Amino acid sequence: MVSKQFKVLMKGPLLPARLQDNLDAHFTTYRLWQQDDQAAWLAQHGGEIDALVTSGNALMGASAELISQLPNLKVICSNGVGYDAIDTVAAQARGIVVTNTPGVLNACVADTGMALLLDVARRISAADRYTRAGKWQSEGRYPLTTKLGGKVCGIVGLGGIGKDLAKRAQAFDMDIHYYNPRSRPDVPYTRHDSLLSLAQRADFLVLTLPGGAATHHLVNAEVLRALGPQGFLINIARGSVVDEQALIAALEAGEIAGAGLDVFEQEPAVPEALRQRDDVVITPHLASSTHETMAAMADLVFENLLAFAQGEAVLTRVV
Repeated sequence: MVSKQFKVLMKGPLLPARLQDNLDAHFTTYRLWQQDDQAAWLAQHGGEIDALVTSGNALMGASAELISQLPNLKVICSNGVGYDAIDTVAAQARGIVVTNTPGVLNACVADTGMALLLDVARRISAADRYTRAGKWQSEGRYPLTTKLGGKVCGIVGLGGIGKDLAKRAQAFDMDIHYYNPRSRPDVPYTRHDSLLSLAQRADFLVLTLPGGAATHHLVNAEVLRALGPQGFLINIARGSVVDEQALIAALEAGEIAGAGLDVFEQEPAVPEALRQRDDVVITPHLASSTHETMAAMADLVFENLLAFAQGEAVLTRVV
């Protein structure tokens, strides 16, 4: 039985609500986002906190500064697979355990990637706007679009999400190529030794790799030029992976054919230069946002925290 003396700080609102309900039922909980003066609250109560529940996106995370304000912190449980906004170096230096929620969101993120790929190729969203505006009647038939079958789907980062995306792309008769730091002998796909090589070969360059310093602006002007005027960029990874200004410049110059983007550098802000383009499909970082996936993520966060509080090994440890 877990003691209510185990104190948990939630950095922001968590979905679904049952995660907050489970935490409230088993632990003494605090909601940082509801505090009028968060700095003052942390100064007064930070030393009481055993666990931090957050997520790995830029709006939440756990900075070194926040970690330092929680001197007795023992575990950080992240509601998401990405943890680039959590300072794992600071956590590791203190011996703080960090967990995430891998696996449970792979299918839905891959679904979103495939949806964006289909949309930019067949211009579904743009054609919808065209039809609603009455242009079918006034301007005639919609311009021709791009077939998927026989095209090369180049996946950057062949982890769980990348492999699920590959299965979906194969169902559309696409040829799968990938770039990954390590070879994946368990898959029959074509591996490239560099991102530039993959971009030169790909018709669709799909990003499914982690964020963080090691991948910051990995997709730059040179990579986009290599992708070429017939190529499309799909980003379901992290906004930081793409040099957004270089992407805008490439689109404006016609150096690539279009982009499907679920993530951005400064979320929730999306540059006007992207929002106004008909060859860009944008979604508000919703790749994992299904009822089923949110429930599975919430359960894994709770199971990790419960295991730690009971002195057991956590299920999905990052640090």
